[in-house]
Amino acid sequence: MSEIAPSQTLYLSNLPDKVNMDELRASLYHLFVTHGLILDIVTKKANEMREQAFIVYDDVASATAAKRGLDGFNFYDRPIQKIEYGKTKSHAVAKLDGTYRLRSLDSKKGSNKLMKRETTGEDEDGRPSKMARRQTDSEDDDDDDDE
Repeated sequence: MSEIAPSQTLYLSNLPDKVNMDELRASLYHLFVTHGLILDIVTKKANEMREQAFIVYDDVASATAAKRGLDGFNFYDRPIQKIEYGKTKSHAVAKLDGTYRLRSLDSKKGSNKLMKRETTGEDEDGRPSKMARRQTDSEDDDDDDDE
């Protein structure tokens, strides 16, 4: 199994699942802030992510210090069994370094559809009164150049 490269994001597992999410975030913040500046703490209510969290530090050195210092730490009477570096760059870090891109819903499906506006009618002056959106394939955009 290959080792994950050090990053600013830490992945935690085996966290208590019966604790309120706001209380869990606050407790994690107070525990991990001693190792450096925290940019973000991500916890989810979904069953798949219930006992897990992501802690995002300002720099890799702080994340490494927290990983070494708190691995196996008893948190709400449960040992934090696994503290690892995050596999991907977090949104907080991407926003800071300028590489953040908002994903669209269609990008998950692999669709190459674009939204175009077309008029639905004209008012008494002959101007378009309303605009509607319709989907077109990206190849349709090049058809105007062939004429």
